[in-house]
Amino acid sequence: MLHEISFQSFNQRDQVQGWIYVPAARPLGVIQLVHGFGEHSRRYIHMISKFLDAGFIVAADDHVGHGRTAVVNDSWGDWGDKGPHTMMEDEHTLTTLVKKQYPGLPYFLFGHSMGSFIARDYITAYGEELNAVTLCGTSGVFPGLEQGMAMLKAAVDAGQGEASDPNAAGALLGWMCERCTEEIRFGNEWICSDPCVQADHAMDPLDAFSRPTSNRAFLYFCQMIDFITGPAWAEKVPKDLPVYNIAGGEDPVGQYGAGVRQVSSWLEESGHRVTTKIYDGYRHEIHNYADLKDEVERGILDFFRGTMNT
Repeated sequence: MLHEISFQSFNQRDQVQGWIYVPAARPLGVIQLVHGFGEHSRRYIHMISKFLDAGFIVAADDHVGHGRTAVVNDSWGDWGDKGPHTMMEDEHTLTTLVKKQYPGLPYFLFGHSMGSFIARDYITAYGEELNAVTLCGTSGVFPGLEQGMAMLKAAVDAGQGEASDPNAAGALLGWMCERCTEEIRFGNEWICSDPCVQADHAMDPLDAFSRPTSNRAFLYFCQMIDFITGPAWAEKVPKDLPVYNIAGGEDPVGQYGAGVRQVSSWLEESGHRVTTKIYDGYRHEIHNYADLKDEVERGILDFFRGTMNT
């Protein structure tokens, strides 16, 4: 069963488009899936199907400025003007809607890439409402963050918030291709070494990969990362919330494993339970490798189910 839903964004302008996938069985719990920058939730259809087959309801939406939400609101690359917590608050609205419709079930959060940043923001504010969280392809100290924030804040302060600086994306994200320069066709080769995944991502009409992002949205992106960076962030996360932190060993977003372990260290040093898994030899989208995605999804399910028995 599929519910298509729409709700007002925290930005007070857009109608967020979402979906609640329900298995044809008594559900064991709910997994809310939070997608990454420039993509949309239906790129996770394999994962959604696997979670459904395992007996879990799956809730997902397309963020403001992304996917179906951008199409409906004509707002590609524009997150509104209500600050860096907009997407996190939208995810909590989705949680509230799902819990009202399906009360009393264990509730889990999965976030990939920017979705993991949103999830890390979410668990500082609403972590007590979850049973566990999986962070996938997250980042430690983000390279060039302070310079990027300064550049973008200057543009916004100069009245260029709705404009898009063509140099911003390159300055903030261009370094991600540093280990695959000889392969470049689309500029997204860092996500996965499979050329079919690269082409699918680049040509997807619901992806914002090739579309401009406003200076204000990029500034919010940077401010969100700044908020979730360091031991002070970890101290805000509920101590009894289990965390599964996974990534590819060749993922530049996670600084090739070092940044992922850094996030786990911040949490461990503040008394949290963290399980860390690095898939050596794989890039950013570990869930999109044909030879790995079943193992990745099985690991997520095993982790979530394990927290239900403790």
